[in-house]
Amino acid sequence: MRTAYSVETVRNAERELMARLPEGALMQRAAAGLAAACAQVLARVAGRVYGSRVVLLVGSGDNGGDALYAGARLARRGAGVTALLLAPERANAGGLAALRRAGGRVADAGAASGSAGESIARADLVVDGIVGIGGKGGLREAAVPLADAAARSRAAVVAVDLPSGVDADTGQVRGDVVRADLTVTFGTHKPGLLIDPAREYAGAVRLVDIGLPLPAEAAELEALQHADAARLLPVPAAESDKYRRGVVGIAAGSARYPGAAVLAVAGALRGGAGAVRYVGPAGDAVIARFPETLVSDQGPERAGRVQAWVVGPGAGDDAATVAQVLAAKVPVLIDADGLRLADADAVRARTAPTLMTPHAGEAAALLGVAREEVEGARLASVRELAARYGATVLLKGSTTLVASAKGGPVRVNATGTSWLATAGSGDVLSGLAGSLLAAGLSAVDAGSVAAYLHGLAGRFAAQGAPAGAHDVAASIPRAWRDVRGN
Repeated sequence: MRTAYSVETVRNAERELMARLPEGALMQRAAAGLAAACAQVLARVAGRVYGSRVVLLVGSGDNGGDALYAGARLARRGAGVTALLLAPERANAGGLAALRRAGGRVADAGAASGSAGESIARADLVVDGIVGIGGKGGLREAAVPLADAAARSRAAVVAVDLPSGVDADTGQVRGDVVRADLTVTFGTHKPGLLIDPAREYAGAVRLVDIGLPLPAEAAELEALQHADAARLLPVPAAESDKYRRGVVGIAAGSARYPGAAVLAVAGALRGGAGAVRYVGPAGDAVIARFPETLVSDQGPERAGRVQAWVVGPGAGDDAATVAQVLAAKVPVLIDADGLRLADADAVRARTAPTLMTPHAGEAAALLGVAREEVEGARLASVRELAARYGATVLLKGSTTLVASAKGGPVRVNATGTSWLATAGSGDVLSGLAGSLLAAGLSAVDAGSVAAYLHGLAGRFAAQGAPAGAHDVAASIPRAWRDVRGN
């Protein structure tokens, strides 16, 4: 499991560790990892470290000190290193001395604005040590020309701990920021490295272990890895039958949107449950595509035994069906039109698990805010929705988030691809997650495992080219096998 911690937790762990280490030892650990990563980047972009040109953008905080000490290591290996200081009087004194001893150059970025831009334009590598993880509100005015020059240059950009200007705790971007090709982060991931919109500025992320004593229970975010997903996937035992494996009910589709029902069933059939019951007006379309589906036209209350329901994809204005499903005593997943039609009090009154799966526009409508507000503050939005509705919420998007009303770490998923932004993809996800609910997974686990598999399936289906939702559904078994290693 990959975890991310808040700035406050990281700071506390740093203080605890520094009390046990010689002065400066922690920064030297970080600088050693940063220098090694920079050397690898230089080997790729310049062919070697010796003779390459490196520019350090140095602020007044610890990240600036890390950059200076890493620059000194690169200078000792023959790189030409120039440090541009945004606050010369507050730059890390030890790092400055180390860089000068190694033959590096130091310049006041403000006093040498023209030559600073020229240095960046000629560089093979730019190291962003402007702002630390406590920075808020985007870059200060003096730093913006340096960030712009780095963006225009041919140089690779490596961010120290976090791209300067993004919010470490929330992933929000409130102004000008540095766009990195690689972010070298220390001790643990920070939430902003895993959540959009900040994530897109981080580039590839490399974690350097510096020995921080971080308590597992204090994590802000969790991100499943293959081993975690494999452990959670339901695998039938020898004595299993379809009912022991779980039966998922799909109440979806309408005369206008029969395809939503077909796609939700497609996802459900590949999600681990033993059987799929379909209720709705698209029965003929479902049976024509998936004859193994158990179809009923008697409504959810008379459909037969189910261990979980999925309601809402393509449902149109069928509020009665949504209300019947919400009254069921089994786990329920609410998606698409179901989110609009569901009575909020009925959702909050449920005693069985509830999983809501909005995209940003639907989340905005539920919260009564603009879509842009949700997209700019995804972590806060998913937590607010979970708390307001007393449900587990899966907020779909480029980085899907899953939050429980009970609190605890938010699950973040990044296995997807931009090709998943296609009509019907969310219907497949809903069916898949509903099937995992019926198979016995908790709402948080069902949502996060479904997002993980769905993202992998999207990658396999697309392989760099457009793919339809039906292609994604067909690729779920491949994703499942990939996760389980068979």
